Amino acid sequence: MTTLHPTVEQAQALIDFERYDQALALLGRHLAEDPGDIRAWVKMGYCRFNTEGPRQAREAADEALKLDPEDYGALMLRARAMVDDEGWINVEPVLREAVRVAPEESYPRAMLADAVWRVAVVEYARTTGAGTLSHADMDRISGEASDLAKEALRLGPEDIYAHEVAHRIASAAGNGTVSDQLDEAILRIDPTHAEALARRTKKAAEAPGVGAAHAADLYAGALAGQPGSSWMQQQLDRATYRLLRGTRWLALLCLVTPAAMINLFPSDDHPAPALPLPVAQRLWSMVIMAAIWGFGAWRRYRKLRSGVQLNVRSLIHRGRWARVALAQSTWAMLCALLIAGPPWADLAGPRLIFWAGIVPIAATIWFDKNKAR
Repeated sequence: MTTLHPTVEQAQALIDFERYDQALALLGRHLAEDPGDIRAWVKMGYCRFNTEGPRQAREAADEALKLDPEDYGALMLRARAMVDDEGWINVEPVLREAVRVAPEESYPRAMLADAVWRVAVVEYARTTGAGTLSHADMDRISGEASDLAKEALRLGPEDIYAHEVAHRIASAAGNGTVSDQLDEAILRIDPTHAEALARRTKKAAEAPGVGAAHAADLYAGALAGQPGSSWMQQQLDRATYRLLRGTRWLALLCLVTPAAMINLFPSDDHPAPALPLPVAQRLWSMVIMAAIWGFGAWRRYRKLRSGVQLNVRSLIHRGRWARVALAQSTWAMLCALLIAGPPWADLAGPRLIFWAGIVPIAATIWFDKNKAR
């Protein structure tokens, strides 16, 4: 193991605290006295990478490689700087050299798999003129990259980046089983990994038979692990909005209940009952409406995790369409109560109220289906 100069060790401590400017000044003074210190050039390169940019970092890597063309740290610094500066297209030779120098390391092999795969996709699209590549196309051109990723996983079973590259290749090739296994492996290593957590949650929430309440619970649970994820918050908002839209169906059901009891649209087979309806019958329709809301909304709401309950209230304040859905449910319920409550002597009044309750919902119930806020 190479012994670091005390000044380089001090600079590394500053880098660990992200005090790159101070580390740069320290390394600059040291290299003025000892320009042959490879480790100092590499450390300076990483400082420049985080302050001045990849091109300046690449210059520092080149200085280190002049001293030792096979220095692993300098090769990896140059590769990272090249990717950030000019993309993946020319980095493959540098990474192959890093793999040759350090064949036991998983990271350069994973990065090489990433580069080989990206270049293969670009070259195939350029050669064939295809705008979109199918899973079969991706599988056909991913052979070498896939083998490199598998070797990287063998060398570094705890290497998150190797898993990410392998997942990207498998997912592009349409290999869902391997993708799922890699996501589980990533989350075993890092339970808060944002992308893997998002993918797993999305798959569970969009599985057949999963309702809005369950989907909202899933996204709220994932958001607790990734509180800064805007994508996860958006998906929670979508699921919450689906819950609020569902209240309109309950309100419509409540609106139909007294309408059916009065028989607003009589026929020869089903004549209208004698009006006004008895008080007990009118109260009974209200009991049915209360049961619909109790079992259809309140009971479900009480079972939601607290994060979803808070998001329901938050979305009502933030989202215009959420307020529209809630207002429509409230209006339909008001119309239902106006039909059920008074002792109507003829059908003209309740029939007008029925249409007044149902038309606003019918006008938007399909239009706003995909609204998230």
